[in-house]
Order: sequence, then structure tokens, then C-alpha cells
Amino acid sequence: MTDIADVVAGLADRSLLVLDDDAALRTRLGRALEQRGFEVRLAGSVSEALEAVRASPPAHAVLDMRLDDGTGLRIVQAIRDARPEARVVMLTGYGNIATAVAAVKAGAVDYLAKPADADDVARALLAIGGATAAPPENPMSADRVRWEHIQRVYELCGHNVSETARRLSMHRRTLQRILAKRAPR
Repeated sequence: MTDIADVVAGLADRSLLVLDDDAALRTRLGRALEQRGFEVRLAGSVSEALEAVRASPPAHAVLDMRLDDGTGLRIVQAIRDARPEARVVMLTGYGNIATAVAAVKAGAVDYLAKPADADDVARALLAIGGATAAPPENPMSADRVRWEHIQRVYELCGHNVSETARRLSMHRRTLQRILAKRAPR
């Protein structure tokens, strides 16, 4: 952590916006990044984040992809309009290729799956030029990624098992068994 804190201490502008509708995660991540030297502002909704960006555009941002009142992509665009050089990292509990591509096209420098470690987030924020953050030390298992994808499609289909099974090209009973199980680690 000391090397991250040293890099952050050398930054001209250490302002950071953390946007997440999960209050516990937002607070915990905000504290952890504050301990690493960032000057953190917290927001729990798209509207709060838009106000914060209008008042003082941050040099760095960690944004949740899906929120109750919209999407973090709106905030990426607002930050890019106000401060093109800002570094934005997207977080999501539902990692998939389409949303990762949308986040990068909107201007995010990286895309991390929740739960993300504060060091991983800081490394992604501090990666310079074309450099990318190191791969996570403890990534989600393939079973967990599959489970997350199924849960995401199930949610998008309005919790309709038959429609979800059709879209995933799997048998409805197989999907029901998967949905009845706990999330893999």
C-alpha cells in the first residue's frame, strides 16, 4: 500500500468521486482510498454524482455501473465533458463484455468486477498511458462468473425463468436448478 500512497501523494490533483448505491461498499471503499491519499467525495445516486461533478469535476472517479436512478455511464460522460483528462474506473456486480465495451467507449480507463479490492482500484486509477492494471490476485472463479451472468440475464428478463432459459439457450429445468443453488465462490 505504501507504494500506492507514494504515487498518490505525488499527484497534483488527488480528487476522487466514488459513486455506488450500496452505502456500506461506498463508505468502505471511500475510506480505503482516502487512506491511500485520495481526497474522496461520496455519492449514492446519479443525481448526487452529477451535482458533485458540476460543482467540482474530479481528477479520478470510481463509478458503479448500475444504480437505482440510472447508469454510471451518464457520469462518465459528464466527467469527460468537464474534465477530459480525468481517469474513471467502472465497477459492477454484473460483469459482461457488452457493458465493459460501453464503459471503455464512454471513456473509462478500466472496468472491474465487484467486489474489487481497494488496491486493485487504486492501481487501475493510477495506470499511466497505455499501461493497464495488473490482473487481480483473487479473481472470480469461472463458476462464479457464469452464475453472475445467469443472474444478470434473469434480472433483465424480469425474473421470468422461461424467457431467461430461452435467451441463454438452456433447458428451463436446468436453469431452475442453477437459480435454486447458492452463488459459487
